[in-house]
Amino acid sequence: MAKVSLFKQDGTKAGEVELNDTVFGIEPNESVVFDVVLSQRASLRQGTHAHKNRSLVSGGGKKPWRQKGTGRARQGSIRSPQFRGGGTVFGPNPRSYAYKLPQKVRQLALKSVYSTKVAESNLIAVDALEFAAPKTSEFAKVISALSLERKVLVVLPNEGNEFAALSARNLENVKVTTANTVSVLDIVSTDKLLVVKSALSQIEEVLA
Repeated sequence: MAKVSLFKQDGTKAGEVELNDTVFGIEPNESVVFDVVLSQRASLRQGTHAHKNRSLVSGGGKKPWRQKGTGRARQGSIRSPQFRGGGTVFGPNPRSYAYKLPQKVRQLALKSVYSTKVAESNLIAVDALEFAAPKTSEFAKVISALSLERKVLVVLPNEGNEFAALSARNLENVKVTTANTVSVLDIVSTDKLLVVKSALSQIEEVLA
């Protein structure tokens, strides 16, 4: 089984933790990861784009000129698309870009990105993140003690650790999530993965 070093929040080493190879030691499937990232990015799109067709553009109730005898082409409204200020043809309408992939595909993608982080030594396990009160400076000390200088994704257990989440949310390049809400897009967008030991167990329980 794969092993990673286990640290305390003050940066001292507290031993090692064994990881389940079926979750953290598989051969990464880059194609599946790409598909899941694409779907998650699509679901983030607002889709609020809109246009006005000829029925929504104001004005144009009167026929511009009579039907016959002018020598010009017949027209029914100055708000037709061929006129300046007229409606738009086949423009964008509000819509949702979200689509779902099968659960097994999403789980395989999670296993792939976790395994990649372990293989690249970018997964750091910490025994606990305990704070007496929300304090950003205290969490900054943890980041400094563990030498996490680049983008960091902190994965907390599903319950508890509210003070840790509040302490980290104002730090630049630090994002906080939980074991059951972490996404593939979150993981691939960060350089280091800081996972609480109890969160590791919760991840393995779901994905193993």
